[in-house]
Amino acid sequence: MSDEELMSRIAQGDEQAFEILVHRHQKRILNLIYRFIGDRIRAEDVAQEVFLKVWRAAKEYKAGAKFTTWVYRIATNLCFDTLKSAYHKQSFVYRDDIDEGTNGKNEWSSFANITLSPEDTLIATEESNRIFAALLELPTNQRLAVILNRFDGLSYDEISNVLECSISAVESLLVRAKKNLREKLSR
Repeated sequence: MSDEELMSRIAQGDEQAFEILVHRHQKRILNLIYRFIGDRIRAEDVAQEVFLKVWRAAKEYKAGAKFTTWVYRIATNLCFDTLKSAYHKQSFVYRDDIDEGTNGKNEWSSFANITLSPEDTLIATEESNRIFAALLELPTNQRLAVILNRFDGLSYDEISNVLECSISAVESLLVRAKKNLREKLSR
């Protein structure tokens, strides 16, 4: 059953359809939010709020729009709201168990070569944490563009729909983000 069909059933109050939809998208949405705000506890709260909004807005959902674009827009708007309201310094939480598709390891700390020595593994983990911290220091639009492109595999067109900007603006955001990441990591 497609996401659009599930949304149609959810609009009629079908809780089982909602459970299927949540199960299908929850890891991806949680990872997006976590990578964006950098705090696992807050990410879980925001993800829960995303799906509450999906439930409440099911009757207004128009099947013409791609569901994932629509739900990503909800998630990113809530991320922006969360960052605006939480004006305190972010805590950096480096979890190794939230990324789907990597056998329980975070992309930042998963490595193809499983024969790394303990010392090499520690160095690689520290480096991945440094990259993640640099990502969290990017301006919010740049960070979100990188996350959507690099981690969620969205095309420039899909990112432009989520961010509600032009494709050239997405290209510009990604160029500036790469430049900023290089500068932050060269320190």
